[in-house]
Amino acid sequence: MKADYKNWMPKGMILIVAAAAALAAVTGIWVSYVPARIAAGILCIVFSAVLLWMIAMYRAFDYRGKRQMSRQIIEGIAEYVNVPAGGALLDVGCGSGALTIACAKRNPAAVITGLDRWGKDYASFSRELCERNAEAESVTNTRFVQGDAVSLNFPDESFDAVASNYVYHNIPSKNRQELLLEALRILKKGGTFAIHDIFSKSKYGDMDAFVEKLKDMGCSEVRLIPTTDGLFMTHSESRWMGLGGSALLLGRK
Repeated sequence: MKADYKNWMPKGMILIVAAAAALAAVTGIWVSYVPARIAAGILCIVFSAVLLWMIAMYRAFDYRGKRQMSRQIIEGIAEYVNVPAGGALLDVGCGSGALTIACAKRNPAAVITGLDRWGKDYASFSRELCERNAEAESVTNTRFVQGDAVSLNFPDESFDAVASNYVYHNIPSKNRQELLLEALRILKKGGTFAIHDIFSKSKYGDMDAFVEKLKDMGCSEVRLIPTTDGLFMTHSESRWMGLGGSALLLGRK
């Protein structure tokens, strides 16, 4: 049995856009009303362009494909995660369990918890999928729980480390910096964090000021490392994929 981490670009979405492009094309061919034919033609072009972009994304993220960007990002984050023996890590928004399992492999003496709300937004991901993937990877130091990143159902200072990958920018919020503080709430004093996301100003506000805020709160070794300059992806890849501003927020509480 092989692990199936799915694809960050779901096949279902690709099929929906493909169907929309086909419907627009058929409509443009069969309708006789000229304005309607023109509108259908424009829609066909738009949907076709989106479809090509989605296919390119799917190929880039494919774990078994040539580029394997998802694998590069997951394993790259895991390299920054060190959990003491007997310690515990929380992976916020674990999806298919990829980062949870990668961290578990690097920290076999720790308990690695993957948390996600799963549900209809990402119907291909589930707790059962995570558990099957852990079994396929022969990893035994993981557990998976359902929860919400906005309000983590854990007491203060419950974990020795916190990790996350491309989660918080998907959560509707007027202040995503507060979501990061919620993740740090459950981190023990001296615990470490490695959070990868699209830390653009439009999504997070002034992250340089946030780094300084964390330092004023007592956090140490805080740094924001861009991952679009070859660390996880090239600058051109980040632009056409819509991942500009991707960076790793690292530090110790």
